[in-house]
Amino acid sequence: MRYAPVMIEPTEQSLRVDLAACYRLIAHFGWDDLVFTHVSARVPGGHHHFLINPYGMLFDEITASSLVKVGENGEKVDKSPHPVNPAGFVIHSAVHAGRPDVGCVLHVHAPVGVAVSAQKEGLLPISQQATIALTSLAYHDYEGIALRDDEKPRLVRDLGDRTCLILRNHGLLTVGGTIADAFLAMFTLVRACEVQLLAQSGGAKLLTVDPGILAGVRENARAVTKGLGSAIAWPALLRRLDRIDAGYRS
Repeated sequence: MRYAPVMIEPTEQSLRVDLAACYRLIAHFGWDDLVFTHVSARVPGGHHHFLINPYGMLFDEITASSLVKVGENGEKVDKSPHPVNPAGFVIHSAVHAGRPDVGCVLHVHAPVGVAVSAQKEGLLPISQQATIALTSLAYHDYEGIALRDDEKPRLVRDLGDRTCLILRNHGLLTVGGTIADAFLAMFTLVRACEVQLLAQSGGAKLLTVDPGILAGVRENARAVTKGLGSAIAWPALLRRLDRIDAGYRS
């Protein structure tokens, strides 16, 4: 069945390109889990609409036009030939409803993240990347596959006003005002997990960062990015994708 093309406002089109790029980058860095997990983005306009991946597509297949617009319960609000997985939107709908400041919710099952999520002490302050993630990190205990609405209040409560959430025995979640913000937060969190597992594999006693240094990390990070935050890296990531395959923009 063919559908008439939907007219897309420029702001939504730009959002679609960034979100498709985010999915491609997740695949590029090896954080994807076949067709499972999601990244969602809030559509401007105040209608409580969101963009999410078509269920069944690999992350490196996703394009701007294939993204599906859904309502706050995961139901399609525009005609689309692509299916969605409303159950997969449970975590995302909870965060978007509880955090109106969040424009993007990013959830992955990256093996290194799942491994650290299964460690009782969680993320350790043993690397520069970890110190950045720890400035805004929370934990949520595992309650089984996230399908039940009754878990939503606890998820929102545990995230609070933080940027990063380790889902115990499950994976990682980051949020941001923009897609770029959520992606950079996830990159830092995944890298911190990678470093931790490498350091632990050596068997030696680990050095932890002095708490006094941790207290100044947030301000130092702003200085390193010249106040631009994720905007300093996102354009370069898009250029990388364009060199590999610019098809995500279609």
